[in-house]
Amino acid sequence: MNYLVGDFAIQLKNASMAHKKEVRSHYSNINKAVAQVLKKEGFLESVKEETVEGKRFLIVNLRYQRRKPVITDVKFISKPSLRTYIGADEVNKKQGRAETAIISTNVGILTGREAVKKSVGGELLFKIW
Repeated sequence: MNYLVGDFAIQLKNASMAHKKEVRSHYSNINKAVAQVLKKEGFLESVKEETVEGKRFLIVNLRYQRRKPVITDVKFISKPSLRTYIGADEVNKKQGRAETAIISTNVGILTGREAVKKSVGGELLFKIW
């Protein structure tokens, strides 16, 4: 697990394609922040922390609409080998209408729309739809 955000997002996508209700992932602060943003945007039902035998886990319940998963695909923009940074004025160009861009900023993890409102840029982690 070198790229925590990437592993977490792929776990969510794979679990939703397999129609799983719950995903259990290793805990990290960035994964929790990404999960909170995805919950606020309506991709996830709930986010919980759990400690088992001294190890912390993040338990996420996926969201479905009419038996179809809300998360259909994830596209990674920034990778460990090539980080992609965008300014506040470039966010709208990089985000499509149906996509939600997840950006790591100095204010925290934000969606593309929130980054435009606060006029901040940062590392474009991935797009989800």
